Amino acid sequence: QVQLVESGGGLVQPGGSLRLSCAASGSILSVIAMGWYRQPPGKQRELVATITSGGNTNYADSVKGRFTISRDNAKNTGSLQMNSLKPEDTAVYYCNARIRAWDMITRNYWGQGTQVTVSS
Repeated sequence: QVQLVESGGGLVQPGGSLRLSCAASGSILSVIAMGWYRQPPGKQRELVATITSGGNTNYADSVKGRFTISRDNAKNTGSLQMNSLKPEDTAVYYCNARIRAWDMITRNYWGQGTQVTVSS
């Protein structure tokens, strides 16, 4: 069994910052990639940022220069630092990880989601 647990969402004013964290636990052999997705109200889930085990990153154009994704390979954790937040960043944020478990099978896993609300 593999689990992803997120933390760090909340309410913040425009221009503020939040840091989301994601911890993977269970029968993990390796975490191949981690990422963050978000689902704004009434819209489809969209990619925010991804990071490989080697540290290569990819960002949605809408968050470039404001968000930073990072990970700790030794601890199987990931983070998303969000600065200069805008009301349009309001969404449920989901951690995603591509993980190879002890059974040697690689699967995609999702966290439960954490609400981020940017409002004055």
